[in-house]
Amino acid sequence: LIFAVMRLTKPTLFTNIPVTCEERDLPGNLFNQLMKDDPSTVKGAETLMLGEMLTLPQNFGNIFLGETFSSYISVHNDSNQVVKDILVKADLQTSSQRLNLSASSAAVAELKPDCCIDDVIHHEVKEIGTHILVCAVSYTTQTGEKMYFRKFFKFQVLKPLDVKTKFYNAETDEVFLEAQIQNITTSPMFMEKVSLEPSMMYNVAELNTVDTAGESESTFGARTYLQPMDTRQYLYCLKPKQEFAEKAGVIKGVTVIGKLDIVWKTNLGERGRLQTSQLQRMAPGYGDVRLSLETIPDTVNLEEPFDITCKITNCSERTMDLVLEMCNTNSIHWCGVSGRQLGKLHPSSSLHLALTLLSSVQGLQSVSGLRLTDTFLKRTYEYDDIAQVCVVSSEVKQS
Repeated sequence: LIFAVMRLTKPTLFTNIPVTCEERDLPGNLFNQLMKDDPSTVKGAETLMLGEMLTLPQNFGNIFLGETFSSYISVHNDSNQVVKDILVKADLQTSSQRLNLSASSAAVAELKPDCCIDDVIHHEVKEIGTHILVCAVSYTTQTGEKMYFRKFFKFQVLKPLDVKTKFYNAETDEVFLEAQIQNITTSPMFMEKVSLEPSMMYNVAELNTVDTAGESESTFGARTYLQPMDTRQYLYCLKPKQEFAEKAGVIKGVTVIGKLDIVWKTNLGERGRLQTSQLQRMAPGYGDVRLSLETIPDTVNLEEPFDITCKITNCSERTMDLVLEMCNTNSIHWCGVSGRQLGKLHPSSSLHLALTLLSSVQGLQSVSGLRLTDTFLKRTYEYDDIAQVCVVSSEVKQS
């Protein structure tokens, strides 16, 4: 028996190298006419490296992580005898496991001379590094002798994309994720889908589109091709679900955000897919007491009172008895009684506080000067640069 293994890949577009010259040169119009007569060139665009023909694969080629490896296996009886009980087995050995890729495990009763047994195997590559395709054939000769032989085919699986992530933890418990995806192959990619599958505690909003005339358009344009070594940034906003947002202690310790799902196509439509492992961020440290602004105006008038709403959350595991102190700065002046009791605040509980203040200086001013004191431990928490507000001169009414 003769054993043959061939990889099944799509053909590639034939590229013709144009050779031309000016009419006043010695060849005259010879080269231009030859290009026009060449059946592989595109009519009307002979000087471009475009072709209308396909080229069959000339070598094994590259296999990238996330693509589907397909192979044709053939066992041919090259003798003049009939062999019996032919069993063909194909296994793929990776660095961590051994996979059986054979379509059928049943033996073929007999194989006549000049006949063959064909099989096509498929496998979605999920590991990088060295892969070994182990093909084994066992059969019985006419004399009853059992025969067995194996062949090994070794190939490398390469990494197609380089994915880098950056996290930004906003004050409102929102998490912004920037994913940088780089094409590290030698051919362009059509990015079919790049999405973020959030963890169970978050909802996700994609920030990769803009609204134009009521229609949503991609920020990358109509063509989503990624050229070799090019990088593209994708942005996502994750908001905690309502049932988890009310539990300050739960969101505080959440580090798992979700995973990226990337789907692309290359050459003549070969599809590849990658899913990253669970992305993790550094959990923000809020300390024992967290103070955040719920509402604040963007622009206020000079020396006119304006209102803000603060949210105070107990992030510790003990009950606090809080006292609020308001300290004036050079530009910000608080309106109200300083040193008032806020009462007891239990662990993971929150309270909303409405405050009034005014600014005596124009420009972009920072809201500062809040102090919270826990009377149980005699510990004071200082909050400066909570937010910024733009102070403008009030309009003068003309009589």
